Amino acid sequence: MSHTVAAPPSQPYLISDLCDDLEAYLEPEQVREAYRAYLLSAEAHEGQHRASGEPYVYHPVEVARILAEMRLDAQSVVAALLHDVIEDTVLTKADVAREFGPEVAELVDGVTKLTQINLGNRAEAQAENYRKMLLAMTQDIRVILVKLADRLHNMRTLGALRPEKRRAIARETLDIYAPIASRLGLNHLRHQLEDLGFAALHPTRYRVLAQEVKKARGHRKEVVQKIEMAIKRRLRQEGLPGEVIGREKHLYSLYRKMRAKGSRLSEVLDVYAFRIVTDSVDSCYRVLGAVHNLYKPVPGRFKDYIAIPKANGYQSLHTVLFGPFGIPIEVQVRTREMHEVAESGIAAHWLYKGGDGDGGAASAHKRAREWLRDLLELQRDAGNSVEFIENVKVDLFPDEVYVFTPKGEIKRLPRGATPVDFAYTVHTDVGNTCVAAKVDRRYSPLSTPLANGQTVEVVTAPWGRPNPNWLNFVVTGKARSTIRSALKGLQRGEAVELGRRLLKNALAEESLSPQDIPAPCLQSALRNMGLATEEDLLADIGLGNRIAQLVARRFAFCGEEDRMPTEPDPQHGGRPLAIKGTEGMVVNFARCCRPIPGDPIQGFVTAGRGIVIHTQWCKNVAERPTRMDKIIDLAWAPAVRGDFPVDIRVEVADQRGVLATIAAAIADEGANIENVDIADHDGLYTAITFTIDVTHRAHLARILRRVRGIRQVTRIFRVRG
Repeated sequence: MSHTVAAPPSQPYLISDLCDDLEAYLEPEQVREAYRAYLLSAEAHEGQHRASGEPYVYHPVEVARILAEMRLDAQSVVAALLHDVIEDTVLTKADVAREFGPEVAELVDGVTKLTQINLGNRAEAQAENYRKMLLAMTQDIRVILVKLADRLHNMRTLGALRPEKRRAIARETLDIYAPIASRLGLNHLRHQLEDLGFAALHPTRYRVLAQEVKKARGHRKEVVQKIEMAIKRRLRQEGLPGEVIGREKHLYSLYRKMRAKGSRLSEVLDVYAFRIVTDSVDSCYRVLGAVHNLYKPVPGRFKDYIAIPKANGYQSLHTVLFGPFGIPIEVQVRTREMHEVAESGIAAHWLYKGGDGDGGAASAHKRAREWLRDLLELQRDAGNSVEFIENVKVDLFPDEVYVFTPKGEIKRLPRGATPVDFAYTVHTDVGNTCVAAKVDRRYSPLSTPLANGQTVEVVTAPWGRPNPNWLNFVVTGKARSTIRSALKGLQRGEAVELGRRLLKNALAEESLSPQDIPAPCLQSALRNMGLATEEDLLADIGLGNRIAQLVARRFAFCGEEDRMPTEPDPQHGGRPLAIKGTEGMVVNFARCCRPIPGDPIQGFVTAGRGIVIHTQWCKNVAERPTRMDKIIDLAWAPAVRGDFPVDIRVEVADQRGVLATIAAAIADEGANIENVDIADHDGLYTAITFTIDVTHRAHLARILRRVRGIRQVTRIFRVRG
């Protein structure tokens, strides 16, 4: 496709400013290529205008200028100039590839939304667009740099949009794009996105906060100058190089700190922040010693992010000091390259890539790629786009904890991470087979939140497998998505096994066995049901999506479907299905009546959940509409394994220590207490409901007898729903 390039539109100073910026660090040929991309973009967007009324081409030029300020490579700038042509004009990805090469075309396509997607709701469509962008980013990290620059210019020009549209874009920016910028170490972009998003989402709060900060800055000026001069003087005395800068807190970070801690603005502003930029890592530690000699450090407030960088490559020494008049002073000490990485993150990789490749910029780029690899694992394990994005969001807010493996290797985890999160960080197989954990050489519950500096050892076993309860406390996206994926696999295996047993029982009612079904009959049935394999059929039966009796009846009347009854005969006898207690997630025990081995039970086949078991006296069974194809006869197997929760209610005289006495009696009988609920009657007597784990009715009877013998107990009984 050949293009006759039109003359540039009016106000060419925009592109001339961009070219001036590019000439400062790119080759002349690369600048000419960028100008050619501008001309193509201007022609493609001819006649299109933004909500503000200005020509649309202004937007891609401004996006390119943001990337030029970050000193990104020529292909990124060209992609920025063309980033909307595939989505908003007649140009295609093939056209872009033909004019500027496949690499630029892939970058542009990675930023382009999925406009042809046909999904059920807006949330799914939005999640699918995020997923497309993030996966394109894993192939070329520059995709997200173009997208963040695009979002930054959109945020700068939100004023022309309707208020509800402004708020929606601002919320999306604060939820997704600013955290991504933070995760990749792009703090300069992140702070702008956060403050602009804050201003659009909460304009009144932003305005009041901005006014108060401006007012406070005037009052603080003299104190800041005094502290700054004292630090500079001490560095000169020690012969240490260092640029001392008073650091301003960003409005959104102030607002977030006020909300998180419930603090007043005056409390947040009373902290004075300084940054010292020096020439080497050795100088950083010497500068730290000098400021500690000048002002006393606050115990427990020192952090060494040089020895242990943050996940996004950030490096600095952080300390808090008791300043003059007792005011707290926050000080960051870093090298010049660390400062560039702190502001530009992975973008600093392009600024410093001519160096030895071992510096902070290379480190930031490496850590970004590690995160991108984790994104690919999340994508593989996630069930759909919405689940994928939820897992990504979890990883975008990593207030970090640093823990050690038994061999001394450092692992970074989000605040609140547990030994299970740690296990999945080590390896997926370690997480999947985790059965216990030692924290600082002591066994700890798998749900224990980890703290900085702890050593964690995971105990695995070949028979170990993920527990659905883990989803209630894990915090990393990788752990959450991997557990869900593994549970889906386990559920299918358990569903196939249960389906096999259900179908065998149903075939026995027709005087058949699985071996009696001819292969042509099985293949015909699978074809008619739209299933690929016998395993798919058994899984469907086990999950309750198909009724075993109807499938058995189909096999019994194979070739004679016209004589097949439409409903199973409710009077037709058959053996009840034996419940072993080891069926897993496809057999569920109802919480309303809590059946235990020895109780007469009734089963309901529920689509997607398998069998739900109730006691026969349960009111939900009596009130449930009776559809014979949904009810299944059950019986306990001769040797049932496992613990089963049951509720008991104890009425006692209200005396000190009675709860401990009852709990000890229950524990002595080998039962675990899951929950205790206490309700006062009249101040003299108290009703206590215990949820305890028992193995069968005889076990429960022993516990009831033991507790009934306690002097303060006036009444005890099992709660039956």
